[in-house]
Amino acid sequence: MPSVSLEQAARFLLQAQLSASDTEIADVRGFDYAPWLTQQLNAPQSQTAWDWMESRGYGASDINRYFFTTYPAEFAIWKQLMSAPDGVRKRVALALSEIFVVSFGSSEFNWRAHAFANYWDMLNKNAFGNFRQLLEDVTLHPAMGYYLNTKGNQKENTATGRVPDENYAREVMQLFTIGLFELNNNGTEKRDGAGNRIESYDSDDVSNLARVFTGWDFDSSDGVRVNVFKDGGGFESYTVESRDFARKPMRLDANRHSLLAATFLGTTIPANTLGAPALKMALDTLFNHPNVGPFIGKQMIQRLVTSNPSPAYVNRVANAFNNNGSGVRGDMKAMVSAVLLDDEARNAAGLSNTTFGKLREPMLRLVQWSRTFGATSAANSWKLFDLSNPANQLGQTPFRSPSVFNFFRPGYVPPGTALAATQSPAPEFQLVNETSVGGYLNFMQDTIERGLNCPEPTVPEAAFRNYLRDIKATYASELGLLTNAATPAIATADATALVRRINLLMCAGQMSAATQSLMVSALTTPPLTATSTLQQRQERVWSAVLMTMACAEYLVQK
Repeated sequence: MPSVSLEQAARFLLQAQLSASDTEIADVRGFDYAPWLTQQLNAPQSQTAWDWMESRGYGASDINRYFFTTYPAEFAIWKQLMSAPDGVRKRVALALSEIFVVSFGSSEFNWRAHAFANYWDMLNKNAFGNFRQLLEDVTLHPAMGYYLNTKGNQKENTATGRVPDENYAREVMQLFTIGLFELNNNGTEKRDGAGNRIESYDSDDVSNLARVFTGWDFDSSDGVRVNVFKDGGGFESYTVESRDFARKPMRLDANRHSLLAATFLGTTIPANTLGAPALKMALDTLFNHPNVGPFIGKQMIQRLVTSNPSPAYVNRVANAFNNNGSGVRGDMKAMVSAVLLDDEARNAAGLSNTTFGKLREPMLRLVQWSRTFGATSAANSWKLFDLSNPANQLGQTPFRSPSVFNFFRPGYVPPGTALAATQSPAPEFQLVNETSVGGYLNFMQDTIERGLNCPEPTVPEAAFRNYLRDIKATYASELGLLTNAATPAIATADATALVRRINLLMCAGQMSAATQSLMVSALTTPPLTATSTLQQRQERVWSAVLMTMACAEYLVQK
């Protein structure tokens, strides 16, 4: 008999990826945790978002002006999250997108959809690679270059008083590598002799490091330009560069690169060091800083497992980052494995611990619904736009963070709660308010029943007309539990089986007996009969799914 129970396997899957299915639960039970995870970490990356967009014709510079839109990338990313086979890679990439933040909201440049699609592809590629390469690819990516002002950043000019832009230099330390304060390897903050926290960098570090990030710009060196007429034939036209720059690292213009010495974090890059070697020295310095393992490792634990990991848990994950067992630092596979296979993630103690676990992010709830109940896009268009409105949508969309600080801060403590008394972080609660709670429930009620409303699903463009419910779930297995020919009326046993199934797949069996009992009672009142229609049976399934996705035992993932 497998040593891993159904519930344990589902719990592991819901931390490691985006959903749990019957087949995946059986696979985990057959392989056990570590072998199954190793298989996923070694699996190839599925079709890229860039390639899917190209297959849909979004590379054309035509009257639809795909060169200056965001929606093709949004469609591609939603499609991948909802249907791509490499779920573990996608889950880790999504977590990385909330650390290395870029946002559509303030990125207005040609071919930005292609740039963001490639940024997402880059995170997927590096999710199981090495953090040092990830850091470099993030730094030189055109989406990040535009978002945090590395693109076009120029060296100092004493005549005009110009100094290098410090935006990226600040955020690459504060958010992407070392954080604000010096850390012990277990993630706790170091203290000086007076008991004060020790800042990990100061303003001089920022201004010096900023010199390294000068001279970089989009690589449009292919020289390809396309004239595009406005509205299909007017006299006004646009000159558009080739979209190829959107997937190439930024290119150095040596004339704009600062050659001053740069001293930061105890390292000095000598004067007259050229751009490429200066960048290498800077990124190597950041990568090798002792804060990186605990700083990044703790955030990965928070995204995948629990908001409040113990210092010992953080220490073990940081150790895996520092040395994968073969002397390699920054091995992402080792870090992800350490996060998911740690005893604190796998043992049952967390199930009864009121500070263990995390609030499921709204976008993850939608993705889990899609994957669990077989949602597909009939037109293969996946035309989902920005769902960030908290009043009537999710209140969250991938790559739609309001700032570089993500949708929520790692240390956010919800005020006026029991967590506030112990200063226990619950980052995702920064998205929660009266408006977002009601908006989410209304949105999901409509989505569960009718599917997602998409404009003109059969055409690529964003034509806001002729809306159809193109993305729908089938609920085939769930409906099967209510259509047993030997049991023409829905009995308590049928409703119990339905609730048990949804509890396993959505909650890893963590729904309380009392909640399950309430749901069974609601699903059998009034009872279905042999003459009940398919619509009536569907309504019972929809109700069961909605009740699950509204209950606390689902919303808080343990």
